[in-house]
Amino acid sequence: MGGRQVTDWQGKHVTVAGLGVSGVPAARVLHGLGAVVTVVNDGDDERSRAQAAELEAEGITVRLGDGATLPEGTELIVTAPGWKPDKPLFAAAAAAGVRVWGDVELAWRLRGPDAAPWLAVTGTNGKTTTVQMLASILQAAGLRTAAVGNIGVSLLDAVLGDEKYDVLAVELSSYQLHWAPSLRAHSAAVLNLAPDHLDWHGSMEAYAADKGRIYEGNKVACVYNVADKATEDLVRGADVEEGCRAIGFTLGTPGPSQLGVVDDILVDRAFVENRHQQAQELAQVCDVNPPAPHNIANALAAAALARAFGVEPAAVRDGLRAFRPDAHRIAHVADVAGVVYVDDSKATNTHAAQASLAAYDSIVWLAGGLAKGATFDELVAGSAQRLRGAVLFGADRALIRDALARHAPEVPVVELDRTDTGAMPVAVREATKLAQAGDTVLLAPACASMDMFANYNERGDRFADAVRELGAASD
Repeated sequence: MGGRQVTDWQGKHVTVAGLGVSGVPAARVLHGLGAVVTVVNDGDDERSRAQAAELEAEGITVRLGDGATLPEGTELIVTAPGWKPDKPLFAAAAAAGVRVWGDVELAWRLRGPDAAPWLAVTGTNGKTTTVQMLASILQAAGLRTAAVGNIGVSLLDAVLGDEKYDVLAVELSSYQLHWAPSLRAHSAAVLNLAPDHLDWHGSMEAYAADKGRIYEGNKVACVYNVADKATEDLVRGADVEEGCRAIGFTLGTPGPSQLGVVDDILVDRAFVENRHQQAQELAQVCDVNPPAPHNIANALAAAALARAFGVEPAAVRDGLRAFRPDAHRIAHVADVAGVVYVDDSKATNTHAAQASLAAYDSIVWLAGGLAKGATFDELVAGSAQRLRGAVLFGADRALIRDALARHAPEVPVVELDRTDTGAMPVAVREATKLAQAGDTVLLAPACASMDMFANYNERGDRFADAVRELGAASD
């Protein structure tokens, strides 16, 4: 049932689990291939009803408010990536011997015979930036490519659309990898591993195992983080094609089969003729925007995947120079009275916040929100010497306050007892009082945003608005 021919799907009863950015396109694609499609969805809100009406007008059955019951005659389930494996629908599928795929698996199975190979990236943090850097490098090499997957561009659109690609830069989440058993990338990278989404996966071991699926069947290179042994362990456990190599990236001097940094130059000792004695210059640290340590690591991972695909060194340099990061990722907002204001609202967990804090020497830290089960002792202990002060807000701010009391008792803390969007201008004003010339006021919340804002984008926008008001007032 894995081919692209319509005869494979004609009359097949397929259940699509979940409406939304992956469910609606999957339902339409399957219906267009001749399958009998039923969409099931837990929610029954206004948006779901509007989506359901559109699909039903096309001849697709939709059941709202009932995502637990397996429709009669189901031969395959295609699930939205966020649906947890312990949902009753999947237990019923297992009992009935029905397979479950995600939208990534469906896209992989629907590729044509001359489909573009995939260069795939996962990790707890840095996925989107790395994939965008990789796409920029591939474009600089003159290749037809796109950044797709968890990044917002549908893989189904990429593999079924009219545009022909030479190679795809693919961002994959642990959710997507869980539901993609037959995916086999040309080359893949796991950037880092830290506790995240454990409520979904059930344990750190299960989370790591799903991340490690990205290496299965790799053809040319399994790219890992030398500073994160867990990523190398995943490479060692992977079943890859004969001749596939383990390629490390490091912020230090690289060994053979690694990419790294020497005298502020990004160098390659993996894809050169004599890697034991030679290194190839790829780019300078100043070509990476911004040149924060974790972002240089992202650039090295992207470069490793591009080099695995045969890209020349000059294209790595040109692609990194052309890359511009998305908003809310260590974004410089303004300089006001000698203080730098930086928006890293995308730092929604402790691992991301740790990388952000490591990029600056003297910080007034804005943090708080929904902790998602995280603890903050390791983050605070590792960053205490960089903190001039902290301003805390949001539902779980007390967890960060207590960690600061334990590990950085000398750091002044302002705690805002509020969870409304109006707290952000107050937080910025309080941070400004704590800051001195030469300091960085850094929004790196280490928490999710939904207790106060629609998403991390809105949180970052409100921060930037408050900083600009501050700048206007000081003019």
